[in-house]
Amino acid sequence: TQPLPKAYAITGGGNYCAGTSGTHVGLGLSDAGVSYQLFVGGTPSGAAVAGTGSALDFGLLTTTGSYTVVATNTTSSCTNNMIGSVNVSILPQPNAYAVTGGGNFCAGGAGIDVALNGSDMGINYQLYLGLTAMNAVMPGTNSAIDFGIQTAPGTYTIIATDAATGCTKYMTGSASVIVNP
Repeated sequence: TQPLPKAYAITGGGNYCAGTSGTHVGLGLSDAGVSYQLFVGGTPSGAAVAGTGSALDFGLLTTTGSYTVVATNTTSSCTNNMIGSVNVSILPQPNAYAVTGGGNFCAGGAGIDVALNGSDMGINYQLYLGLTAMNAVMPGTNSAIDFGIQTAPGTYTIIATDAATGCTKYMTGSASVIVNP
């Protein structure tokens, strides 16, 4: 009789934000001479991976469902299910709203208003000038948000972050502030 491949724990999985690369699924350890096949919902996912004697990473996965792994001894063809399963699920990005405002103003003038034409409760909004965060983070109100008068010239964008999930999204468009002499 041939021994079954050793059973190791499946690792990774979890939630990932829509629009990102996915989440890793792996195996805590593997053995040389054994191939490991990943399954999602009972269907093979990708090609089998050869054991290395170390942990395995099946890569970034985006298909939602329950993942399991079956090990096959490449000499005897004996198989064994690995320990446990992990789930992969997608979290939504914040809704996109349009950046408004911007324009020209004369040097020494009051500046130009920059705003967002909508927002959602539970989402935080950060105004950026290039890569620099401007003002304080503004919580969503289920209506438009005004980031106030801006005097620094350049292109302003807004990034929304879901306070519960950490998922982010750039808001639509940008506002340019131009200072005329």
